[in-house]
Amino acid sequence: MSTNATIGPSPPQTNAQTAGFLCVRFPPKVHSTGLFGKGKSEWFTYTVPTLEMQMLLIFSVTQILHLPLKRLGIPKLLSELLAGVILGSTFLGRYNHYQGTVFSLESQGVIGPIAAFGYMLFMFLSGAKMDVSMIRKTGTKAWGIGVLNVIAPLVCGFFYVRITEGTLGWGRRMKDARVQNLPTLVIANSVTAFPVIALLLKDLKLLNSELGRLALSSTLISYLLGTGITVLGNVIDIGQQHSVGRAVVDLVLCVLFLAVTIYIVRPAMIWVAKQTPEGRPVKDFYTYLIILGVMVSSVFSHYFEQTAIFGPFIMGLAVPEGPPLGSALVDKLESFAYGVFLPLFVSLNALRTNLMAIDLKKKNAGRNKNLMAVTSAAKLLGCFLPALYCNMPLNDAVSLSFIMIAKGVVDLASYSFLRDNNTVSANSYAVLVVATIMNAITVPIVVKWLYEPSRKYAGYQNRNIMHSKQTSKLPVLACIHRPDNIAAVLKLLEASSPSSEYPLAVYVLHLIELRGRASPVFISHQLQTRTVANVSYSENVILAFSQYERNNWGAVMVQAFTAISPRKLMHEDICTLALDTLASIIIIPFHRQWGIDGSVEAEDPGLRTLNRSVIDRAPCSIGILVDRGHLKRSNSIGMSEKSYSVAMIFIGGKDDQEALIFAKRMARNPSITLTVVHLASTVVDQASNEKDKIIDAEVLNDVKHNVGHSYIRYVEEEVKDGSESALILRDMVHQYDLIIVGRRYNVPAPQTVGLGDWNEDGELGLLGDLLASSDLKCRASVLVVQQQQK
Repeated sequence: MSTNATIGPSPPQTNAQTAGFLCVRFPPKVHSTGLFGKGKSEWFTYTVPTLEMQMLLIFSVTQILHLPLKRLGIPKLLSELLAGVILGSTFLGRYNHYQGTVFSLESQGVIGPIAAFGYMLFMFLSGAKMDVSMIRKTGTKAWGIGVLNVIAPLVCGFFYVRITEGTLGWGRRMKDARVQNLPTLVIANSVTAFPVIALLLKDLKLLNSELGRLALSSTLISYLLGTGITVLGNVIDIGQQHSVGRAVVDLVLCVLFLAVTIYIVRPAMIWVAKQTPEGRPVKDFYTYLIILGVMVSSVFSHYFEQTAIFGPFIMGLAVPEGPPLGSALVDKLESFAYGVFLPLFVSLNALRTNLMAIDLKKKNAGRNKNLMAVTSAAKLLGCFLPALYCNMPLNDAVSLSFIMIAKGVVDLASYSFLRDNNTVSANSYAVLVVATIMNAITVPIVVKWLYEPSRKYAGYQNRNIMHSKQTSKLPVLACIHRPDNIAAVLKLLEASSPSSEYPLAVYVLHLIELRGRASPVFISHQLQTRTVANVSYSENVILAFSQYERNNWGAVMVQAFTAISPRKLMHEDICTLALDTLASIIIIPFHRQWGIDGSVEAEDPGLRTLNRSVIDRAPCSIGILVDRGHLKRSNSIGMSEKSYSVAMIFIGGKDDQEALIFAKRMARNPSITLTVVHLASTVVDQASNEKDKIIDAEVLNDVKHNVGHSYIRYVEEEVKDGSESALILRDMVHQYDLIIVGRRYNVPAPQTVGLGDWNEDGELGLLGDLLASSDLKCRASVLVVQQQQK
């Protein structure tokens, strides 16, 4: 059997050695007799054990390399590339015994198609995650950057070809076939792949930052435009090499395929999504039918002479993004495609690279190296100049430019296809792979060095309850994760006693985990023209808070938002909205959920990590609401016949001052009784700040002055250490509905000495952790307050 292309390591080839002959066994031997069985010396001649050994080697080397590299913030792509280089001809492949057994040419007929199938699934999922409707919502800045990101390298690349070779390659015919194919390489270097940028932003944790959103919008435009140019270029190339009639037939079939996908396949998928009841999974029959359609589309792409991944990518674009259908497909295929097939594909492409055979003195290799440098520089300027024109900060403009020139698995696949078609030589292919490796190293380091998303959250103005004007609206950002958060947050807002003299501005953010799409979504429901009933994923949240606004007309103003983003990056949405709305306090739910009987029902480690990220970056004060279930079971405060009991534990410091100001606001409601418990130390506190002591005395004197004139009680308890404080708190938890404490994280005090030895949740502070302990059976919910950190 003859072969022209290999996937595994291969020895250096001369120009004359462009083809060879290889004898293979057909049908192949599949299962061996075992390591100790008969014929164990021929173990590597069996396809299954050979495939298992190859995959084991690739994954092992990749993980070993990624362990130190991930600490530097470098994506896993570099580890996969380096694993391929190490296992390929550059290093281990130089030993004939290794090359002839582990990665023999005969074995590549098995692992190669498996890796290619995985890449096909990757491109389908990439299309399924893309939200093409973003194009209609994209601003002129993203349009300008996206279009120039393709046009600038195309123009500069063709100009370089013209001045070096004297023609554009699609003009008159030339003798050197590789020079004729230079326009194809120009297009390959000019396209910025959306899947590559999405993966890079996810690895850098910038997916829903301002820079990440702009990069995704620009890349979406750039990639779709580049895909159209690539298809048109292939058709023109077929007309050049074969006949115009054949090119016309291919173009007609391509347009027909697009029409069927748009007008038949996508409506059918939308019908499937509508037929699926809310909260129920999509039927497996529809999922299998779509996967079958993906495979058929890949075969049909071959038929009209486009790449094998063109059809699956277009099929992916036809999938309605997000739940129920898009997320179902992603959930079923993503871990397998991204975790198994994609690393295999990347490493196998790097296996084909022999770095020792690189010779930049050869004309083709030098030309391709220069062409990549020219197109990359043009892409860099094509992003940088419009970004500066749009008044972006210099560091952000440079970061965006480097993100837009990032290369990854899609570019590597393009170079592999060009090598298989003899568009580039093995020498040039090695140069392109090395350039991809250098790009994978440089881009993440530069972006992390230049762009720090948390920088914008630095607080230089007072955004807290203590320094807000008492008669102006108090802006509160309330975060909702689960349906049971709604009632608890509403109860807390009612307890804060909104009135026409002391109004509330409530900004409700419904947070949904990103599944089945690549681009995060942020929706302002005040800017939408459609009705609430059409927004199924936030309907309950909007209806509940709209009713709360109507019940407190003139005292409460509500605005609702929905953020769909990865759990690890939700803090960006929360902090950005708090910054934009000038919020004084953010209310976030605790990660632990209690049942009616007081036992812990569930814990969410992801929510705990999110809360810690918000606490570290918040541009205003923070309130962590520990809902024991009593808040949501109580009747409305305004209509309750019995009083609602609130206790505030005061030790001293900024957090306690903020908590006390919020508690005093509640005492304006005649249905609420507030008890301020001052834990005074019998030991002189040498570590406390004198300025804080003065402010502590002022806020406490104000409380003492109002005792008897409103529903406020003041109790002073003298304690000498944390054990005495704990005894007082344990007696209080059964007497109150809500207990408010300051976080006081890492602030030493005699009243809390010894409590740190039993601390479970550092985000609550010592007193908050004691009150929220899973061992403490009580009815009191807890609000832990941290004043704005500057």
